Amino acid sequence: MKRAAVATVLCCLAAVAPTQSAAAWPSLFPTTIDLPAGFRPEGITIGARPVMYVGSAADGSIYRADLVTGHGEILSRGPGTPSLGLRLDDRGRLFVAGGSSGDARVLDARTGRMLASYHLALSEDTIVNDVVITPAGAWFTDSRTPVLYHLPFGPDGTLPLPEAVVRVPLTGDIAYVPAAFNANGIVRTPDSTGLIVVQSVTGHLFRVDPATGHTRKVDLGTETVPHGDGLLLHANTLLVVQNRLDTIAVITLDRTGTTGTVERHVTDPRLDVPTTVAEFGGHLYLPNARYDTTPQPATPYTVVALEPSHQRSSREGCS
Repeated sequence: MKRAAVATVLCCLAAVAPTQSAAAWPSLFPTTIDLPAGFRPEGITIGARPVMYVGSAADGSIYRADLVTGHGEILSRGPGTPSLGLRLDDRGRLFVAGGSSGDARVLDARTGRMLASYHLALSEDTIVNDVVITPAGAWFTDSRTPVLYHLPFGPDGTLPLPEAVVRVPLTGDIAYVPAAFNANGIVRTPDSTGLIVVQSVTGHLFRVDPATGHTRKVDLGTETVPHGDGLLLHANTLLVVQNRLDTIAVITLDRTGTTGTVERHVTDPRLDVPTTVAEFGGHLYLPNARYDTTPQPATPYTVVALEPSHQRSSREGCS
């Protein structure tokens, strides 16, 4: 049952991402990739090449690994504060959410050189948690303060000056719970007119008007996605990583992101409190944060890849 559900989800993802078809994926690619001991992974991002970037909640280091070989190295040593959500843009810039530091930074994904740093939060009660890239700029969530942070790009995609940070208060349906994880993962709506965030503590999704910050709860009927963390959108299919449940909720959204249907939940025995998700070649890559394991310098951590079924066509079984 679980294996079939995973295959169906990945099959559907491959159907909407034909440039990275599952059929072209060599069977020898590793499906478990080791991270440095004690790394405490959080965010993950993958661009057009088979290279993943993973951030450390321990010290903020960024680890880069080849998906073909599984081998990797530290790209950028951390500042001593967490690196949470990551996003790679098509210019080779890596945007990093700085967690409790209240900061964000932008790195050169090839060299690890810091291109820019931004102080986002105005309050000490902050967890800058995740980031999404749009043509207009980068948007960051804060899990403790009801605000989105916006880094507006210049007309030619240039990064803004530090003083150009825009803070958009969240209003409307979302209500932050004190001392809890609130807004976490963030993506664009299927029609790209708005943003969607997941509130971890309540399990609700919210559509955000980026111009005003007004939120509207996404109608999922009687369903919720508690412990929702990282989000991944393909066409109108939204994947929500539910970290402490070791599962991924698969949701079909309408174009505007105002209503959705939870189609199924998928899991894998190798998942150990996964936080975020990225996709390449029809595979889903999830870092295991292992929140239920007391972190030690020698604690092992991994990224696992969920494989598609090579015995099925790219559209068979897709809903």
